Amino acid sequence: MSIEPSAASVPSAPSAATVRTVVSAVLVRPHLWLAALGAVSRLAAPGWWGRRPFLPLPDSRLWGFRMVTAYGRADADPDVKDVVSYLEWCRSTGGWQREHRSNRPSSARHG
Repeated sequence: MSIEPSAASVPSAPSAATVRTVVSAVLVRPHLWLAALGAVSRLAAPGWWGRRPFLPLPDSRLWGFRMVTAYGRADADPDVKDVVSYLEWCRSTGGWQREHRSNRPSSARHG
């Protein structure tokens, strides 16, 4: 028995309506902007800059997996409250700060 969603049921990306709703919710919360950029960079399909539409859209398999684990079906749209809550959690853990610091040379980290 496979728990992987079938290819036919996995959306290629969140719906346009979901993207608009989530972006609107994040835009009015400037304290979440960096966390949102970090989340987008983690979800973006590898090499997104070399394929049309040249946007950091999520990998379809990862997106489907995330939706199945959160909502029980690959074609689900995330609830805006859940997205905001997740970004608040990301911000509180400082994940974007760790990623930024890890890209600096070791000499820059210590002084």
